[in-house]
Amino acid sequence: MAIIQWYPGHMAKALRQAKENLKTVDIVLELVDARLPESSRNPELKSILENNPAIIVLTKMDLADPKQTKKWLNYYGTSGQPAVAVNSTNGSLKVIEKKINTVLADKLAKRAEKGIQSKKISVMCIGIPNVGKSTLLNHMVKKNVASVGDKPGVTKKQQWLKAGKNLQLLDTPGILWPKFEDPLVGQKLALTGAIKDQLFHDDDIALYAIEFFKENGAPYLQKRYSLTENEMSASDVDTLLAITKKAGFRGDYERGAQRLIQDIRNQKLGRYTLDTVPQTIASDSKKADPNE
Repeated sequence: MAIIQWYPGHMAKALRQAKENLKTVDIVLELVDARLPESSRNPELKSILENNPAIIVLTKMDLADPKQTKKWLNYYGTSGQPAVAVNSTNGSLKVIEKKINTVLADKLAKRAEKGIQSKKISVMCIGIPNVGKSTLLNHMVKKNVASVGDKPGVTKKQQWLKAGKNLQLLDTPGILWPKFEDPLVGQKLALTGAIKDQLFHDDDIALYAIEFFKENGAPYLQKRYSLTENEMSASDVDTLLAITKKAGFRGDYERGAQRLIQDIRNQKLGRYTLDTVPQTIASDSKKADPNE
């Protein structure tokens, strides 16, 4: 598969603004999807954040495999990267505030020594489109101030928001990188709806999904579509054709692919995590939870 290359102008502008904003904020929240923590990290954002206080926030933890989320938190923690996992609609403000205060402890202590008690903590929130940023911010602010939608790229401009007693949040548009050199990363993003569906063929996304669920969620796949053992052990193409037939679409495998994709996005096949923690870290997953 060829390298997927594209770069809307508003994303280039948003990246420039993010670089400028780093000069004025105390800390950055880099939001990633808990179902694909690394694939949903923009490598260009990672590079500009290297020398700045930052916390990785795994959103949509209620959609991800909890065991894998714990492994990812451990991975980031042992790598020296502060990270938390949140459900975008429940209890996120306290979890994030606690982690911010921990990461900025020295800076806040110096402010206190100088008698600066009232200064709010400025926080820039960044991430790729459709990572759950607006939903999370609305919950933290306790108002519907950030636009929310199922399609990527809902937030078009940056805005400052107040959260809790001490936080000033800078909401920014979702930023993708110019090209996906690894087509698998693009397929993962497409499956979760982070990028426009038109960038990949539905059947390519569906075949990737079938391969993944055969290995990681076979009971859900088999039960959802009443697949026989032979249909499960068949090639991924034949399994897609079986799903298409049982969905009542006869030989229209494109509609079958679309049905599968929507079912996965609507959590009909359970909780899942597409990215796997590097093996050297995955084997050491019993350390303290970095959320603590």
